Amino acid sequence: MTEMLIVVKVGGDILKWRRSHELILDIKNLLSEHKIILVHGGGVEVTEIASKLGKRQEFVVSPKGFRSRYTDKDTVEIYTMVMAGKINKQIVSTLQTHGVSGLGLSGLDGSLMKAKRKKRIVIIDETGRKRVVDGGYTGKINEINTQLLQLLIENNYVPVIAPIAISEKFDPLNVDGDRTAAYIAGALKADRLVLLTGVQGVIFDDKLVPKLTVSEVKKILPKIGGGMITKVYAAIEALEQGVDEILISFGLETHPITSPLKHKCGTVISRE
Repeated sequence: MTEMLIVVKVGGDILKWRRSHELILDIKNLLSEHKIILVHGGGVEVTEIASKLGKRQEFVVSPKGFRSRYTDKDTVEIYTMVMAGKINKQIVSTLQTHGVSGLGLSGLDGSLMKAKRKKRIVIIDETGRKRVVDGGYTGKINEINTQLLQLLIENNYVPVIAPIAISEKFDPLNVDGDRTAAYIAGALKADRLVLLTGVQGVIFDDKLVPKLTVSEVKKILPKIGGGMITKVYAAIEALEQGVDEILISFGLETHPITSPLKHKCGTVISRE
């Protein structure tokens, strides 16, 4: 297999689970032939710590079905502290204990990810009606510092990236982890984007769908559950930006990255 650039998105909780060492060992083995960039989530831990600090978390749903954290000033400070601090450094530390040179980053570092702050967002309220609210500290990524990432991977580091972008006014912004991975993969024209999740892949009519093209996935989008819809949109965005293939798979498989890369599990999404 020729050398590939692989972007992997992993939930912040997967590395805590009993079989997480298989993910770390898989990364280590793949690094002998390939380059890897790791993007992580961790929203559950953000919510837990915010609760301990007395800051109730609010979640909103967009007309397309995206569920997201409403991020006001206090929340973005907690989000940054937990994502770029606690979770990011725990992952980097775990990689180091297995001999992998991880380097933790957020979009603030070296302006790695620039985003436009959303002034307003449209949500579906509890009555089912559309409502416009202040956008808070959320953003849409519009630029990736590919030079910085190339520098790191060419020198055999594994960038470990927290989904926080920097705004036009240099504020931290909450950006979705799956779409962060898609934008990074697209900007670098990565060979593969692997989205690791808590389910086996894309489930349709109660069955795992092993292969989908973009046109096929767009047809079934309205029937895909809320937990998967963001990953599918991220897959479409990455393919449209030039990534060769997207793999959505269970994060606790044996060889959780290698197995989907070899099409042994999960869902493969390709252009056509």
